[in-house]
Amino acid sequence: MRFESVLARINGFGRYQKMVLVMLFFSRLSIPCHFMLNNFIADVPPHRCDFSSLDDGDVFGNLSMEEKLVVSIPVQEDGTPSSCRMFAEPQYHLLLNSSNLTEAGTVPCQTGWVYDNATFRSTVTLQWDLVCERRGKNKAAATIFFIGAMIGAITFGSLSDRFGRRSMILVAHVCAMLFGFSSAFSTSYVMFVVLRFFTGFCMNGILIIAAVLSVEWVDVEHRKLVGVIHTLPWTFGSALFAGIAYLVTDWRWLTVSVTSPLILVVIMWRWLPESARWLIANGKHEQAHMYLKKCAKMNQAENFIDAIKTETLSAIVVTEKRDRTYSLLDMMRTPKMRKLALCTGLLWFCVSASYFAISFHITGFWLDIYFTQFAYSLIEIPAKLSLYFLLDKIGRRSTVVGAQLMVAICLGINILLSKDLSLIITVIAVIGKGFSSATFATIALYTSELLPTVIRQIGTGYNNCIGRIGTAVAPFIFLLDEVWKDLPQVVLCSVAVLGAIVTIMLPETSNKCMPETIDDVEQQR
Repeated sequence: MRFESVLARINGFGRYQKMVLVMLFFSRLSIPCHFMLNNFIADVPPHRCDFSSLDDGDVFGNLSMEEKLVVSIPVQEDGTPSSCRMFAEPQYHLLLNSSNLTEAGTVPCQTGWVYDNATFRSTVTLQWDLVCERRGKNKAAATIFFIGAMIGAITFGSLSDRFGRRSMILVAHVCAMLFGFSSAFSTSYVMFVVLRFFTGFCMNGILIIAAVLSVEWVDVEHRKLVGVIHTLPWTFGSALFAGIAYLVTDWRWLTVSVTSPLILVVIMWRWLPESARWLIANGKHEQAHMYLKKCAKMNQAENFIDAIKTETLSAIVVTEKRDRTYSLLDMMRTPKMRKLALCTGLLWFCVSASYFAISFHITGFWLDIYFTQFAYSLIEIPAKLSLYFLLDKIGRRSTVVGAQLMVAICLGINILLSKDLSLIITVIAVIGKGFSSATFATIALYTSELLPTVIRQIGTGYNNCIGRIGTAVAPFIFLLDEVWKDLPQVVLCSVAVLGAIVTIMLPETSNKCMPETIDDVEQQR
């Protein structure tokens, strides 16, 4: 007997499963806000050197602010004041001759910067002057968060396979809430990035555990629907985040705002069940029977629960020892598992790199950053809802291949278009984001169906970890424009095509039972 047969007897998608999905929906709502938080709290506003200290010595006399700017700040090639340099001495003769004297000596900003805070009242950039020679620290803050997420994926994946999904998702929520709130009140840059590291560590733990738990409680017929529903909190959270960021322009209170929903989830945890699949796979048949009995009662299928005894559950997993501890090494011990691990890991890297590179690139479009963020979120709704019809009709594998190729096409078109066509470029970028989100939504379901129950959480953590490496690399891809202005788009286009090629090497999982053991994977054709 397989676990799907047990679920079928007690309704594999009844009120109980819907209750689990609702709780996990709120569990994941704040995750995209934290993943995209650096776009707003670390925004670099227009800035210039601060020369107000010269006023104290009455150096400028009765000059107006415009005149002070002319004699103090050199002009760049585009005609705007320099952001990082100032004249060593005021150049008063520039008031008579407006030509740019490149031979005049300039020095780095001596007494700080003046920022244009019309968009944001306060950011970490303004807080610790992360501009000019310190701009590397600005990029590092985002990368450190994603490194934390990468390590969190492996850690929580392993811990939840060992100690259970339910207990570890509580640990992840409580710790994410504490670190999230603490980071909002950081008193130094070092304190901020350390707390952001641990926030990312715990946030990704929530993400991967919730993804597996939601899939493990439903039957084969509704797995596709749950896979789509599972991705919607990211979409709604991203859309809400655009509005929250528009209203809350102080970085500390913005961080508090997007962390607050975790309080509700911690309260709701008492009603969240453990995965019956995990309990059975680990020999905890009495606890599994208890949860299945609750499920049958809520689904109004109590007439069948008496037929499901503890002895019946013990027969579900018989091909491997249940008292052994699995580890990441089990992903590589056998030939088919090894191929599966390499292919799914590379797929997650490609999809994550392209998806987040597009997501982080919200400036320079026809829309401002708030509307770009909202448009990027809005396009995900039709993209993800279309998966409900595509995942079974053409299969998981073909959906990923097709969506990845469309991402590559959109990126390729934008390489060829003139930068003056900002509206068309914006539309194509949003469409590309839609296909990219469809890919991301599919691989979350697809790769979890490929993995056996005994190491599904470990495998999900491994894939997510590799994906976070792609996410951490994504912000730096756009720095390649110093080599060639279109090189970032070419790299992302190539990465999307590589993801499609790797997917062709994986088996289809549509309308198939999920493997319970490693032997199940090795025996597949």
